[in-house]
Amino acid sequence: MRVRIDCYTKKSPFRHYRVVQATTITKGKVILMANKSYDLANTKWMCKYHIVFTQKYRRKIIYNQYKKSIRDIFKQLCNYKGVENIEGHFMPDYIHMLVSIQPKYSVSSFMGYLKGKSSLMMFDKHANLKYLYGNRHFWAEGYYVSTVGLNEARIKKYIQEQESHDIAMDKLSVKEYKDPFKG
Repeated sequence: MRVRIDCYTKKSPFRHYRVVQATTITKGKVILMANKSYDLANTKWMCKYHIVFTQKYRRKIIYNQYKKSIRDIFKQLCNYKGVENIEGHFMPDYIHMLVSIQPKYSVSSFMGYLKGKSSLMMFDKHANLKYLYGNRHFWAEGYYVSTVGLNEARIKKYIQEQESHDIAMDKLSVKEYKDPFKG
């Protein structure tokens, strides 16, 4: 069994990373290992997280008219912090993201930054949102996060297939409309 190490440089607007990726070669089979690690001056890291968060009141408007704006805002904010957005998917009322965050940022501080700044930017860009949400609160409190190890491909596939699964579940569910004013 041999292990081949490939190195290349990834450039972001503010930093240069050296990416190290290991490949295992066993009897003619090449197995690409999912441990793509980054290094800065004195730090080597591989911190990937699967994050899910919803918008306030779970209103189903992300997918329709504001999808492109939110995507552009997230790209801008992630680039500014040096966070790699590996995979992302917008559902009508929540968002899945697979991100690689530098160890100098905690997940909670990054999520506070992402949700806070994106909320302010959305209200600046779309003034009519104040009638739906009020005081510049676009996202609901809290989020779900899990670490991603060697099962990165499985998480990517899950995120990509989530939309079709949700559409199928909506068609199968038999929900009756309840008037919130009559009970």
